Amino acid sequence: MSEPLSPSTLTARGDAVPRRWTLHGLNNGAIFSATHRGVLWLPRQASYAIGNVGTWLAWRLMDQTRQALADNLRPLFPSETEQQLERRALRTLRCYAEDVIDFLRALRATPEDARRLFEVSPGDRDLFRQLLSRQRGIILVTGHYGNWEIGSVFMRRVLEIPLTVVAMAEVNEQVNRMRREIRDRLGTDTIEVRKSLDTALQIRRRLAENGVVAMLMDRHLGRDRVQVNFLNRQAAFLGTPALMGYLSEAPLLPCFIERLGPGRFRVQPGEPIFVSRELPRGEAVHTATQAFATQLEARVRTSPHHWYQFYPYWKVQEGSYEGLMD
Repeated sequence: MSEPLSPSTLTARGDAVPRRWTLHGLNNGAIFSATHRGVLWLPRQASYAIGNVGTWLAWRLMDQTRQALADNLRPLFPSETEQQLERRALRTLRCYAEDVIDFLRALRATPEDARRLFEVSPGDRDLFRQLLSRQRGIILVTGHYGNWEIGSVFMRRVLEIPLTVVAMAEVNEQVNRMRREIRDRLGTDTIEVRKSLDTALQIRRRLAENGVVAMLMDRHLGRDRVQVNFLNRQAAFLGTPALMGYLSEAPLLPCFIERLGPGRFRVQPGEPIFVSRELPRGEAVHTATQAFATQLEARVRTSPHHWYQFYPYWKVQEGSYEGLMD
């Protein structure tokens, strides 16, 4: 079990974060900007066609990214050859491109159009209201899986629930600025980790106001890590969501959004996770984080091509990779 976390882990005074591996061709300001502009006027199918060509070129030319994707999938397909895994990597790249295109197109959707984008059961829709009725807020947690970005469209334009996203600043300043502008356009607040000394207080304030705070959990941040079992391997997940749940009594609600087809998505809330106040803090945080890892693993095993880690995930977990991606 990892050492207990403290709210100061979120502040700018924390450990330096190894982030050189996030500087890769898929995190490029020019590409993101061109895609953003293109989908505004191109027909959907034309955008998909360009995306297919672009991802094939990336798959062919970005050797490190292709190999990283293949290695990340190895625990799921241990008997497959490197060539077979790399073919799966191409499918992952194409799924990611389609998700980005659909997200950017969804930004123009009216509330009525937005409702048509999502398939969600009445019970799952009501779950958000039921949890908010406890007046503790919700910590919405997910991983780099499926179209997590389009979740802000669902929350703001379909459920009409205030949303705050806790995010690391993008390495590329242009991408970071554009993502913030997109969230602002949707009416979504952003808290950038390590940009403020009171990040933890900001999160607790939103929860005390019965708001929804969204966080990604499947990448650790400096010492903010909790060791879990994930895909039959040891991985370090972010511990802050469970810690905030412990301190605020807000439930963690895993939520996964998977693409069904062009411009169509299924919203799948998981089982709410209530962080125990009866256990010691470190044990409670670990138990809740493992509960999320188990739910994420179930989704990744069902649709591995929707798990978007474009760097050597397992090597970074082990601390054996600090390089610069292509």
